Amino acid sequence: MNFNKCCRCGCFFVSENAVCPNCEQKDLIEMGRLKNYIEENVSGSDFYNMNNVISCTGITANNLNRFLAQSQFADFASHIEKGNLD
Repeated sequence: MNFNKCCRCGCFFVSENAVCPNCEQKDLIEMGRLKNYIEENVSGSDFYNMNNVISCTGITANNLNRFLAQSQFADFASHIEKGNLD
């Protein structure tokens, strides 16, 4: 096991995960919200503006980037136009 810093809240914890046990449930909820967004809004090879995805899902840019780096979102990530993030 490793001593890690949580990607969400910044606290230190011992685990192999990127987020602490307190934030793990938050990640699962937000990933579910992103999956729902993709199922309801994504079609074909359209491109999507990252600011719109953030606005529609309520997921922060930092967390959205982390999720898009995961293999389960790879197809969708290739259709994201990052542009300027506020």
